[in-house]
Amino acid sequence: MLASVRIAGLAAAQWQALAFEERLATGLFLPLALLPVAAQVLGGYLLVIGERAMILGIAALSLQFLIGVAGLISFGHAAFFGGAAYIAAHAAKVWGAPFELAVLLGAAGAAMLGLAFGVISIRRHGIYFAMITLALAQLIYFAALQAPFTHSEDGIQDVPRGYLFGVVDLTNVHAMYFTSAAIFLGGYLIIVRIIRSPFGKVLDAIREDPVRALSLGYDIDRFRLLAFVLSAALSGLAGATKAVAFQFASLTDVHWATSGDVILMVLLGGVATTFGPVVGAIMIGSLDEFLAGSGLPIQPIIGTIFVLCILLFRNGIVGTLQQWLSRAPRKPTQATR
Repeated sequence: MLASVRIAGLAAAQWQALAFEERLATGLFLPLALLPVAAQVLGGYLLVIGERAMILGIAALSLQFLIGVAGLISFGHAAFFGGAAYIAAHAAKVWGAPFELAVLLGAAGAAMLGLAFGVISIRRHGIYFAMITLALAQLIYFAALQAPFTHSEDGIQDVPRGYLFGVVDLTNVHAMYFTSAAIFLGGYLIIVRIIRSPFGKVLDAIREDPVRALSLGYDIDRFRLLAFVLSAALSGLAGATKAVAFQFASLTDVHWATSGDVILMVLLGGVATTFGPVVGAIMIGSLDEFLAGSGLPIQPIIGTIFVLCILLFRNGIVGTLQQWLSRAPRKPTQATR
């Protein structure tokens, strides 16, 4: 009887945490949907900020899945983000690929790159795995610096947006914004579905106790490799969308600092939360845009904010809010009476 009460109480707590994230997601999706209306009054730059935040949100979600679910820390996600950006930009500009094909090619290229990275590094764990991913990402950076199709420091510019499914003209800023929003929502739903699937539960088990998972017959390295490839593909989806939406791909996309920014977004929002990285991406992306024309040092300001958030919100902003709500008194449910 006592065990059943404890199970019911735990399920209620988990449901409350899940409901909080879903309410938070709804509360942020609605303003993003209404942002074009606000842009008519306050200026078109709001669409740029929103679009950039959503694209960075996909990249942050991909890394949160790797860290928070699979238990793998990667310092090289910029390789997938930037590699897909170059592939999509080249496909759209040189090959004349339509938007959807260019984005899919970028995501597929990032997945293949993730497979190559994973085969090399997946048998290492902790800081060793992280440092190998960083070293491999730097190889991609120097390859992008020397490869003829990337145009070195100039990057690939004036990437055509084209038409979505041959019908929707993406040169229209509102059409491009809502297309990015649809990709962002699709990426978020994919992550949530994977986390709640049996595959996601196996990854949870491997993260919590790999020895026990191995004793139960699960091939740990294979599951981790698949998680790494999925994370790379989602990061590539973000990079490919960015290259076409903003019409350029540059060395900044594959630089190690981009990996650091994505890690910062995940930590700021909360590693153990699904929607936390999106909150972190919105904060970092908005701060970058607002401070860009101010003349103030952007990185020191963001670093200061990050330190303050870590001191005040030890589990990230969303994770700490979940803790506060779970400690708040609530009415007993029928199962716990």
